[in-house]
Amino acid sequence: MIIWILFIVAVLIFLTLDLGVFNKTPHVISSKEAGMWTAIWVSLSVAFSGVIYWLYQTNLIANPDQLKPAEASIKFITGYLIELSLSADNIFVIAIIFTSFQIAQKYQHRVLFWGIIGAIIFRGLMIFFGVILIRKFDWITYVFGSFLVFTALKMVFKKEEEEEFNPKQSTIYKIIGKFIPIVHHRDKEHFIIKENNRNYATPLLVALLVIEVMDVVFAMDSVPAILAITSDPFLVFSSNIFAILGLRSMYFFLANMLQKFSYLEYSLIAILSFIGIKMLIIHFYKFPEWVSLSFIAISLLTGIVVSLKKANKDIYEKPSRDEE
Repeated sequence: MIIWILFIVAVLIFLTLDLGVFNKTPHVISSKEAGMWTAIWVSLSVAFSGVIYWLYQTNLIANPDQLKPAEASIKFITGYLIELSLSADNIFVIAIIFTSFQIAQKYQHRVLFWGIIGAIIFRGLMIFFGVILIRKFDWITYVFGSFLVFTALKMVFKKEEEEEFNPKQSTIYKIIGKFIPIVHHRDKEHFIIKENNRNYATPLLVALLVIEVMDVVFAMDSVPAILAITSDPFLVFSSNIFAILGLRSMYFFLANMLQKFSYLEYSLIAILSFIGIKMLIIHFYKFPEWVSLSFIAISLLTGIVVSLKKANKDIYEKPSRDEE
């Protein structure tokens, strides 16, 4: 239990430093700054896999699945990669939400900061109940597996003419309006403003609440996916937290380049299908840990490389104004 407490305290300390020191003054986060923080979070996550190895080697953490130190480290990295890969769609939706509510770039970090606090709480609860279900009912793995395969198939056969998500026309937006009136102007970084002795929600608060709800929706895919790798609560929770903490910097780093990664969706389809099938046959055959990690890493790398090549080819073949 003490390891859990120390881990959560460390996360809270960093979040406090993040908003109170590193980003005390709202500012536009440049690609260079976002890239630096993305590199820091990826490095910390990889380094933490070493901490995982040490914790499981010294038996300082509960080990319900009797994992070897190396197995625990590989499962952590695999879970972390799954969360990062499934965050791609989340980043795209966040960009749509910010654009829809016209949130200035210098205030986007503050919205995402509080969004992460909520995400940690909701993910923690979903992981807690997910682990309980898997440990109590073996057959639940078939439900999770079927759901992941269904999600992958839905992504394959989704209609291109399908309406794009519009936050202002969503049910979430309408529900918020029933509880607190919404104003369409902003007052710096404030989430709630008072006018005529009445409280009003600013676009920042509405964007935050919509992002929170959408994170829960995306967690419906990511939590079952990582539970297919391991049902060890600490590994599932810590890999989720590291991925969530790095999501902000990754958003600012990738937000302006999302269209370049047009083939990354196929990587996500492959990963979800693989994990779903893995859960469906888990009682008949278990893939070695290195197979899962390799498949996920190769799928991601392939999607990124093919997308970048396609983007570069389009730029090269795009006719100049003189040729048009």
